[in-house]
Amino acid sequence: MNTTDQADLAQRVAEALPYLRRHARALTGSQETGDRYAAAALEAILAEESLQEELQRESDPRIGLFRVFHSVWASAGAPVGVPDSPLSERAQRRLSALTPRSREALLLHSIEGFTPEEIGRVMEVEPDHARELVQIARSEMKKAVSGKVMVIEDEPVIAMDICAIVEEMGHAVTGVARTHAQALDLAGREKPDLILADIQLADNSSGIDAVNDILAQFDDLPVIFITAFPERLLTGARPEPAFLISKPYQEDQVRSAVSQAMFFSSTETLFS
Repeated sequence: MNTTDQADLAQRVAEALPYLRRHARALTGSQETGDRYAAAALEAILAEESLQEELQRESDPRIGLFRVFHSVWASAGAPVGVPDSPLSERAQRRLSALTPRSREALLLHSIEGFTPEEIGRVMEVEPDHARELVQIARSEMKKAVSGKVMVIEDEPVIAMDICAIVEEMGHAVTGVARTHAQALDLAGREKPDLILADIQLADNSSGIDAVNDILAQFDDLPVIFITAFPERLLTGARPEPAFLISKPYQEDQVRSAVSQAMFFSSTETLFS
């Protein structure tokens, strides 16, 4: 591979890397573990010219990058992160109850937007099997516990749509906050089991700051960010969100993320 091709490959990998890190984090349940296997995938690409050539040929560089990640992660036994809190421990218990490989297929489809054919290329299975894995995961997610969801969103139409999706899934919406101050007030009046948050709010305050202040009171709450500015969160700085959806979003993405957040990271109060 000549210098020009190497530079082009480096650019393609750099553009796809934030999405790989998002996927690895959500898949393994741990930012540290996800980053470790993402780094191992990059090392494998650097060491194998054949992998570099495959990646260069892909119209969507994510497919090649995710395929290498899958191979590295699967060959290591598909590990998840070591629980570092009661919340993480509960999440890993739930993870172990899912049909093997179904969650990976669901993440690739619902969050990353891959088709069954593309999932098959990443996971090295037939498209029909990839489609079946997605359906299995969806079915198992529907059996997840229900709970109370708080929405932080300053656009009324988007807030209404998100609330409708959440309520159709059987969850209760505690309210909608349009500003940092409203978010703190709403969380203080009724503790949610899940937060869905934008990062740029009506008064130019930060949804990230609002979430951090809420988590300072309730540190065991799962959070899903839905934003038009994903690059502000996919920076490598810790902590990063386990669930991040880019606007404009698809309803299926929201349903998938909410189901997974409730299934893997909901609080014990949901069982009462």
